[in-house]
Amino acid sequence: MTDKRQINVLIVDDSASMRNMLENFLLHDPDINIIGKAENPYEAAALMKKQVPDVITLDIEMPKMDGLTFLKKIMSQHPIPVVIISSLTKKGAIETIKSLEYGALEIILKPFVQKGKRQEGIQLIIDKVKSASQAKVQSKSQKKLYIPPKYSADAVLKKKILVQTTPLLNQKIIAIGASTGGTNAIQEILQELPIDTPGILVVQHMPVHFTKAFANRLNQFCNIYVKEAEDGDIIQNGVALIARGDTHLTVNKEGLNYIVHFLDGPLVNRHKPSVDVLFRSMANNVGSQGIGILLTGMGDDGARGLLEMKEAKAITIVQDKESSTVFGMPREAIKLNAQKFVLSLTEISKYMTHLSHKTN
Repeated sequence: MTDKRQINVLIVDDSASMRNMLENFLLHDPDINIIGKAENPYEAAALMKKQVPDVITLDIEMPKMDGLTFLKKIMSQHPIPVVIISSLTKKGAIETIKSLEYGALEIILKPFVQKGKRQEGIQLIIDKVKSASQAKVQSKSQKKLYIPPKYSADAVLKKKILVQTTPLLNQKIIAIGASTGGTNAIQEILQELPIDTPGILVVQHMPVHFTKAFANRLNQFCNIYVKEAEDGDIIQNGVALIARGDTHLTVNKEGLNYIVHFLDGPLVNRHKPSVDVLFRSMANNVGSQGIGILLTGMGDDGARGLLEMKEAKAITIVQDKESSTVFGMPREAIKLNAQKFVLSLTEISKYMTHLSHKTN
């Protein structure tokens, strides 16, 4: 038991074994207290009337009322930080991405523990809950909601990737890193960008398989082409590549092109992909032609890498405190004086739009 206030957590899952496992894992940290376990949203609502939790862990697929419906009710009536517990299914991946749009902050993928990595799995769950507890949450009615356009040719024919015409030595490349709250921040930025925006690389802390669903969802809303990165992809204007959720993403020069490559290896700052790894490769191989942007998130992943980009003469930007869901990662970068600019999401989007005009 510590002197500081504990984080009160409510666990909602229809599986008794899953509820017990989550409780057991979370109680490894003395800063976390379990105030209740519910089999379904109705039980959860009854427990919340007795005591409002600081964080809810919420299963997506449950009988009586599914997790998405319950999440909508929470966010419209009494916003509380929510960590989604999701199974690896196609339907589950799509619904999990939707849950982030509805206000959920983090994703934990079942099963939690891989063979021989029990402690790593426990720490991941603790980190996600602690990160969510520090976040600013808003009611759904207060959030700026994106209204999807009416159907166009996109419904039957994918956008063509803009052909790269910029010489290598003059090519700008934008690298973005984000964690808690980053999915909505990234969408807010990318959906405003013109088709001639310089090539973009994105590391968003998210489990493997969900990154593809996230990229596909973004592609529905954006003028630029958004896809999950594949090893060997050429970085091109008008294209955003989302890092895969189980490997580090790097940038390399090959001939007249910049190419992305995957790197295996340990978790860096407890993450794979790591923002620091991407930013270091930008500093090493792109230098002054790079733009590094560090968005909302807990911890310090990306802070040192952003400083390395600044030292390589790149433009470096961090999201401001007011628009950040969690100001941890940007704050750590500011402590290192790694940033050239501190901007809101709207200002970051405007800067990137201006950048595309300058490069044409």
